[in-house]
Amino acid sequence: MAVQRLPAVDALRGFALLGILVVNSTQIMNPYMSEGIREPGAAFVDEIAMWLVTALAAHKFYLLFSFLFGYSFTLQVASADRDGVNFVPRYLRRSLGLLLLGMGHAVLLYNGDILMAYGLLGLVLLCARRITPGAAARVAGWVYGAFGVILTAAGALAAWAGEESGTNQAEVAKAVAAYRGDAGTVLQANLDRLPDAVLGILIMAPGVLAAFFLGLAAGKRNLLAHARTHRSQLVRIATIGLVVGVPGAVFFASASQGPLGERWQFLGIGVGMLTAPALSAAYACLLLLLLRSSWGDRTARLLAPAGRMALTNYLTQSVIMAFVATAYGLSLYGRMGTAALMVLVAAIYGLQLAISSAWLRRFRLGPAEWLLRAVTLAGPPGERARP
Repeated sequence: MAVQRLPAVDALRGFALLGILVVNSTQIMNPYMSEGIREPGAAFVDEIAMWLVTALAAHKFYLLFSFLFGYSFTLQVASADRDGVNFVPRYLRRSLGLLLLGMGHAVLLYNGDILMAYGLLGLVLLCARRITPGAAARVAGWVYGAFGVILTAAGALAAWAGEESGTNQAEVAKAVAAYRGDAGTVLQANLDRLPDAVLGILIMAPGVLAAFFLGLAAGKRNLLAHARTHRSQLVRIATIGLVVGVPGAVFFASASQGPLGERWQFLGIGVGMLTAPALSAAYACLLLLLLRSSWGDRTARLLAPAGRMALTNYLTQSVIMAFVATAYGLSLYGRMGTAALMVLVAAIYGLQLAISSAWLRRFRLGPAEWLLRAVTLAGPPGERARP
């Protein structure tokens, strides 16, 4: 017997999909963003759009997704207990499924994949599944705090030394040629960047693990199941998150995209990473407050279906953007400004909301969710769930 779904978890996941699409689309479409450098000669409206993407979305939404991954881990444990099965082999199969999906995603579509990180780092949750909620929260604080402080200190040292990131035009030109070439050059470019994807897992590991543990603590306390009884706490967390997160986001965007000089870029990354959880928490609490308002039912009906199909939607976003950007389709890599790209992102996200709702009126699971569930259960989830 499956554990009853929590609309708040699904709605949060559906909302996080928008932030993931915003960030990933700029990485897939813009060679300068994928190289982590400023784009010279961009139109003013595109500079503003990229500044807003950096300030409001970069580093925030993968933390929210990771928090929900840790929270959902507790629901999977409860589901295995109710089914009367051994949770460990079930979870190991799920992790293997995520790892394989992530490798395929990184090689074929987008090397900034997060599924490999979840498949590997999720094993830490398995080892720590009996940890108390308080201990899990403390682990999250120490891991992310140390990570953020080290990054910020390194950035401050770089700013003091006057180091600048520089603009590697040769790498940009190489990427443009590869992704506008043909399907073979696209695949080869993704293969060449696969070591960077693995390195990215190591770099993201502290943030992902901290969010995992915080989600684990919240799941053990069923906080999202009882969000209606914690309005004052939600307001307080949202307020603190905005007070801490907004200045950090402004400095991060200003150092990464201007007007601050490039010598501040590394410090901006450190400050941005250190304060990103505050803004992520504010986003989550504001949405939870909206869900308990008079708009709550409509908001849940809008966002929750996309959240229930988060894996399918995540992969579909990459399919669409790879088709638009690369020689798989339109070859618009480096040719579309960020402002126009955000219009496309809004259209894609709106389409996903509509399709997810229509799909789940007929099926219980999305296609990718069905596949992952089949791997997890070592057999078909059931005829009613089959796409």
